[in-house]
Amino acid sequence: MKPFKFKQFSVNQDRCAMKIGTDGVLLGAWASVAHDPFSVLDIGSGTGVLSLMLAQRSHAETIEALEIDADAYEQCAENFENSPWADRLFCYHASLLEFVEEIDDKYDLIICNPPFYSENYKTANDARDLARFNDAMPFEHLNYAAGNLLSNTGLFCVIIPYKEEAEFIKLASKNGLQLNRLLHVKGNPETEVKRSLLEFSFEETKTEASELIIETARHQYTEAYINLTKDFYLKM
Repeated sequence: MKPFKFKQFSVNQDRCAMKIGTDGVLLGAWASVAHDPFSVLDIGSGTGVLSLMLAQRSHAETIEALEIDADAYEQCAENFENSPWADRLFCYHASLLEFVEEIDDKYDLIICNPPFYSENYKTANDARDLARFNDAMPFEHLNYAAGNLLSNTGLFCVIIPYKEEAEFIKLASKNGLQLNRLLHVKGNPETEVKRSLLEFSFEETKTEASELIIETARHQYTEAYINLTKDFYLKM
């Protein structure tokens, strides 16, 4: 399998169950770096694409990625080493709860494209199931971790299925996190909202809500989608 080439970096993904997809790229492009984060944490990094996007977009001194699957962890570390920002990128092989217990640091930006198939079926591919199934990283654990690891002025950004949005916001608020910004994503103008991108912080503000439509027809991308992703995708 060939590496996935972006404008400023490439990503090998042959050993990762979760391949690069629209969700990750949207989140990596949408997450705010306007507060000039010093430290970033990418939870469940997979290939490391979110960390790499944030290395390209920000001046963050340390960008740390956490990955539980051994193959994905090794591939993530390798993708970091091969990137222009190798000195700022670090990957840890640990579970989220182990990491929360052991780490005293706080992060200015926490980002996660979590596994979210809570439906009760499994495929024959264990690694893919681990990457895709909510039981590998329940939303409770994710919000608990964000509540514990986020700096006072930090942001926590996540992409989830739209149908899980209300429940996720409720879990976040139990951990002191308030919804600041949200983006609803539709594949095209006729389809239902499919994904929610959510930004939380400890500060209560009026939620800024918007909608993004990816394409008007097959491969006819909207201007908004092109503007969001053009710094990354080769063909945009």
